[in-house]
Amino acid sequence: MLKIGPYNFSSRLLLGTGKYPDFDIQKKAVEVSGTEILTFSVRRMNIFEANQPNILEKLEASDYTLLPNTAGAKTAEEAVRTARLAKASGLCDMVKVEVIGCQKTLLPDPIETLKACEELLKEGFIVLPYTSDDVLLAKRLEELGCHAIMPGASPIGSGQGIVNPLNLHFIIEQAIVPVIVDAGIGSPSDAAEAMELGADGVLLNTAVSGSKDPIKMAEAMKLAIQSGRLSYQAGRIAKKQYATASSPAEGMSTG
Repeated sequence: MLKIGPYNFSSRLLLGTGKYPDFDIQKKAVEVSGTEILTFSVRRMNIFEANQPNILEKLEASDYTLLPNTAGAKTAEEAVRTARLAKASGLCDMVKVEVIGCQKTLLPDPIETLKACEELLKEGFIVLPYTSDDVLLAKRLEELGCHAIMPGASPIGSGQGIVNPLNLHFIIEQAIVPVIVDAGIGSPSDAAEAMELGADGVLLNTAVSGSKDPIKMAEAMKLAIQSGRLSYQAGRIAKKQYATASSPAEGMSTG
């Protein structure tokens, strides 16, 4: 069970809703993924005008917990304003804080992220900050009171997978709140690796929506995350330099 603030979820896959070829494929991909949390950019939706295109229009939004994000914000002030807009529309009191500091790499601004999280926590939001794999920053965000930490595996949409597993391991090892690996996942093996490291969940979008068959990829991601979690709980064998026979030598026939 994944617990974020007062919410409990059976699925550990958080799925984005953008960039699908069409609404029908989006709907089917979301359904087969088994996700219970859908994330979307508030700035890319006109949430107050019914005649405008709505990326959630084909989905039964009431069946999911919505996680609006502040994508597009460059300052804490912009992120807070966007979060307030989402809350005022009645979408959810949970928000993914995303404050981009570099338009080329789309890496988050750590200082502005901290500022935004501090203000939103004061206002009673359930706060999930998108951050880099900076171990100390993750700790500071947790100490601030954030309800989950969302470090990137690699740059957003890059599909590079986990480029720094050691830092992710350190973040997970020290965390008390859930750690949800966000950004850069490219394949089911990347998602499984994140879960095997001990992550509590994975958030992804492009890896599914940008694949050749988003519906099949959504199911593959679901299974990979389930498998990775089971593997982490089971505990892998230690790596050794030399071979170890899988069958005991004692009692073997010598004739």
